[in-house]
Amino acid sequence: MIYRLKRKSDFDKLFSKGKKGFSKSLTMLYFPSNDFKIGYSVSKKHGNAVKRNKIKRLLRASARVAFSDLKKNYRIVILPKIRDDYSFDTFVADLNYLKKKENL
Repeated sequence: MIYRLKRKSDFDKLFSKGKKGFSKSLTMLYFPSNDFKIGYSVSKKHGNAVKRNKIKRLLRASARVAFSDLKKNYRIVILPKIRDDYSFDTFVADLNYLKKKENL
């Protein structure tokens, strides 16, 4: 089960002390933790609220697929890069790439 990262203090800790991983369409910040929590940060540069919410829905669905088999617990923030189009398959491929690259 995936729990959401909600508090500003948790986001601030990850932005200041978290390790970073980069792929073509995503940036991932992560930090080892006692429990698994994940958050998404989509800025206003990505478009209006409808577009930002669509991106977050795609990220949540792709994270469910990609992080279903993690062995350790982490706190993770996912930041999408600005693109013309966003797809579920691209996000799943990039999350799997980051998971393998960062040894999660």
